[in-house]
Amino acid sequence: MPLVALTAQPLDLQALMAEVGADRVGAIAAFAGLVRDHNQGHRVRFLEYEAYEPLAIRALGRILEEAGTAWPGTRLGVHHRTGRIEIGETSIIIVAASPHRADAFAACRYTIERVKQIVPIWKHEHFDGGEVWLEGATANPDDEDARQAAHRIACA
Repeated sequence: MPLVALTAQPLDLQALMAEVGADRVGAIAAFAGLVRDHNQGHRVRFLEYEAYEPLAIRALGRILEEAGTAWPGTRLGVHHRTGRIEIGETSIIIVAASPHRADAFAACRYTIERVKQIVPIWKHEHFDGGEVWLEGATANPDDEDARQAAHRIACA
């Protein structure tokens, strides 16, 4: 199983946990982002995610490298869905394995913050009465201030 993936298929948190945590002792932290049924006062019907796959895969790999440098000994994996995703389904999973729980939690949190900053994945929200494109990477991957902001959030 790859540590970085974009897929239209349902995500398998248990499989990614097994892959990332193989031969590790200490702690495994996991994050699963689920499609919620409401946002900004609207009843959400479903989401569609689009990505520029070559760049998204490269950005996800970069994030794992950054986290591995910040928290040595930590191994991470991140998988993100594309296409139509229904309410309650998982859109992203992140797993961090580390000898120490604090590092696993911080690396997991850092990863989601950086995904929001630099990965070219766009969310198309369909709700009662309309639709809107939400979020999307806005930071330059080389922007050190953005990277430091993600690090501060992860360690808060």
